[in-house]
Amino acid sequence: MPSSNTTMPLQDIRVLELGQLIAGPYCGQVLADFGAEVIKIEPPGKGDAMRQWGQTDANGDPLWWNVIGRNKKSMTLDLRQPEGQDVLRKLVGKADILVENFRPGTMEKWGLGYDVLAAINPGLIMVRVTGFGQDGPYSSRAGFASVCEAMGGLRYLSGYPDRPPVRVGISLGDTLAGLHGALGALVALQHRERTGKGQIVDSAIYESVLGMMESLIPDYARAGKVRERSGSFLPGIAPSNAYPARDGRDVIIGANQDTVFARLCKVMGQPGLAEHPDYATHRARGEHQQAIDDLVSAWTRQHDSQHIVDMMAKAGVPAGLVFAAPEMLDDPHFIAREAIVEVPDRHGKPLPMQNVFPKLSCTPGQVRHVGVSLGAHTEEVLKELLQMEDAALAPLRKQHII
Repeated sequence: MPSSNTTMPLQDIRVLELGQLIAGPYCGQVLADFGAEVIKIEPPGKGDAMRQWGQTDANGDPLWWNVIGRNKKSMTLDLRQPEGQDVLRKLVGKADILVENFRPGTMEKWGLGYDVLAAINPGLIMVRVTGFGQDGPYSSRAGFASVCEAMGGLRYLSGYPDRPPVRVGISLGDTLAGLHGALGALVALQHRERTGKGQIVDSAIYESVLGMMESLIPDYARAGKVRERSGSFLPGIAPSNAYPARDGRDVIIGANQDTVFARLCKVMGQPGLAEHPDYATHRARGEHQQAIDDLVSAWTRQHDSQHIVDMMAKAGVPAGLVFAAPEMLDDPHFIAREAIVEVPDRHGKPLPMQNVFPKLSCTPGQVRHVGVSLGAHTEEVLKELLQMEDAALAPLRKQHII
């Protein structure tokens, strides 16, 4: 892991994170991972609901908060009260980016719309993460990832054709919207570098999902083809599936390219299959997908899963086992690349979590600390950034503004 003295690419960027739950805070997490000073502004009392979500450890502390709150500062501020709004406007003058994921119109209702904030700081970049975007007939709707994944096309394709659509076991739409929000912020920073002007980054969950749907739209618009659920394989892409091994585990093998398929046939001891007219080309294999999957499955059932993976690796055929957390923690490749890093939790006990990605050769990101306690940096931020004295903080505490 890089030392704490390593120069980080975003270390001169200050971010105000006003969001809660996943989409907005994940945007803040990405920026913080690469060195931005992310000041997470939370309502006094309970703070972000993510402080309560998910599995807890032996101390009763939620574990997810350690990840999505990592590398951030926390200050409390009640944005529903005029005094809290005044404080935020002052902080905006010291910030580069503001991230929020409230319903459209909420910031404006509080007197914190972009027109107001840009008048204070013309270079401010405002990342607005919502379910359906800042305009359009659905913009005012509540938009959780589950609904937006469905409307963005992901749910329709997830699962098996004879069953209702399923969801992936994570809030993928939220994370995608947060990631696109971070990407938009970096693009906007480059624009500001040239012009000095900030702008709004409008990251909608449903569009973040839609953006990863490959050729789904042109497939229908030009070919009249509606993609359907297909379970563990993609129609027309063969062989590429989960294949059963002798020891009861499944092995994922992807050998749909001509040269790779030929290598797979050689490993299987059936090199002639690569020249068979039913399997010799990509399109032919797609048309005979079930037959080719049956051939590969018949072979994989004769071998243990790890042996299959080893043979495929030696032959240059993409293959791997299905990993859960235990396999990830023990895998030598994960260990060698530090894909998982141990960070002291708030009690000083090492806590493994996914590391920062992508990897940069000169200015890598770093997990510097886990999510902190609510309001841990309130005084620091107000005193250092706004030069507020104790006498000015006292009434804010008394009125529960902070």
